[in-house]
Amino acid sequence: MLVTASGLPASPVHAQQAPDVAEARVREFLQAQAAGLPGEVAIQVSPLDPNNQLPACAALEPFLPAGTRAWGRISVGVRCASPVNWTAYLQAQVSVVADYLIAARPLRAGQIVGPADIGQRRGDLTALADNTLTDGTQAMGHHTRFAVAAGTPIRGDMLRIPHAVRQGQNVPVVSVGPGFRVSSEGRAMNNAAPGESVRVRLSNGQVVTGVAQPGGTVEVSF
Repeated sequence: MLVTASGLPASPVHAQQAPDVAEARVREFLQAQAAGLPGEVAIQVSPLDPNNQLPACAALEPFLPAGTRAWGRISVGVRCASPVNWTAYLQAQVSVVADYLIAARPLRAGQIVGPADIGQRRGDLTALADNTLTDGTQAMGHHTRFAVAAGTPIRGDMLRIPHAVRQGQNVPVVSVGPGFRVSSEGRAMNNAAPGESVRVRLSNGQVVTGVAQPGGTVEVSF
């Protein structure tokens, strides 16, 4: 646990921050952040130091550091503004267990993937590459870019997948950051398959970089 604070008294004049309360608030926050993720979500939160010298907070405010999402091993901030300003960071693990695609047999470079070429394995998606495929329709009918060994998780970059976003196309943009999720629209500046980087010019002229999602949405993390 990492703690930063301002205005802490030299002697403990306030009740100590209860570790179980901080852990519960972080868990609730991560459950809300993880809503809608595919598969079975499991959340583990490391407890606040039971010997902490933090004054009890009237209203704890969990947050994710910039550029962090509720996925895998992360640090989650807990901010207090009353009666004393302090910030602590708790370690957490967000696991998402679901089925993902694997090569059912060795695949040659340039081979067209068919139903007999793919299988499924169940595991934690957060321990795999972000562009690991989870649905057979994402792979079947596409050419392999290179040879793939049997049992290998199939990623989007292993296949020549049709573009999810095309240059000049108007695309929905979802901006995600600590405590917010905003939807807007922009114009794609390059082609991108699912999982690939794409630059988008928003209606206000700002250019942002995000990740193309299946269906043509672009997700931008702040």
